[in-house]
Amino acid sequence: MGRDAAVLAVFGPTGIGKTALALALAERLRARGERPVAVSADALQVYRGLETLTGVATAAEQARLEHRLVSILPVDFRFSAGEYAALAHAEIDGLLAAGARPIVVGGTGLYLRAALADLSLRPPPPDEVRRRWEGELERRGPEALHAHLARRAPWAAEGIEPRDRSRIVRALELLELGELEPPRGPSELWTAETRHPTRLVGLVMDREALYARIDARVDAMVASGAVEEVRAAHAAGASPTARKALGFEELLAGDVEAMKRRTRNFAKRQLTWMRKLPGVETIDMTGRRADDVADELLGPGGP
Repeated sequence: MGRDAAVLAVFGPTGIGKTALALALAERLRARGERPVAVSADALQVYRGLETLTGVATAAEQARLEHRLVSILPVDFRFSAGEYAALAHAEIDGLLAAGARPIVVGGTGLYLRAALADLSLRPPPPDEVRRRWEGELERRGPEALHAHLARRAPWAAEGIEPRDRSRIVRALELLELGELEPPRGPSELWTAETRHPTRLVGLVMDREALYARIDARVDAMVASGAVEEVRAAHAAGASPTARKALGFEELLAGDVEAMKRRTRNFAKRQLTWMRKLPGVETIDMTGRRADDVADELLGPGGP
């Protein structure tokens, strides 16, 4: 989608500088008389009390650019992509109707697609089904459950990493409920159709530089109180959904290095998602400032 797109969307792995770029884009849009508003496309930034751990824009950053769909739920709430989609569509539609410019910012691939397109997202499973499979996951481990899925539904297991705990559990839940069927055509997840004309920017970076940024980001989170944040959320009865936040279980166990490893692995999966995104405009952030990238994207005449 070209420079006249109604919606700007920024996707990229954790730690690459999405928020900084969104701020720089917003500054340039405001200079041209527009009203930019960020809409978060992140599965975990919706939770109050996990702002440091999930990398929510700081108060100072939110003063420079309003952020929607962050810190809206208590940590003991479960939350699904379908519920997120309804909220994101309402925010984006409302902003456009008011003449504002939505900047959708996120690192959760499914939530980004849910915000931008109309997907047939299934409702969350009954609590007892989810609890049973989450118990099996803890008892048997992700690889064993992935092997079980591969025996029952090989087409589904093919597209899931053997250690991707949440997607394995979700597939087994759907299988049990009779809702997991072989694909009959291209997945709608990768449709090029969006609800509004959208310019999608995907950020990449040299792998070693990205990993160094991730390690530094984790250290900064810990220094800013992420461990205390996780302990408080745990004490408050954090839901299984909230506990999926990168580093939640690792920091609860006091293992910062494990959090770094998990975050680096997640970044690899985010980059895999990016390669599948239709119409994505890839920008290499290696050694570049957000201001320079914003200038390149918006150009002298705006998007």
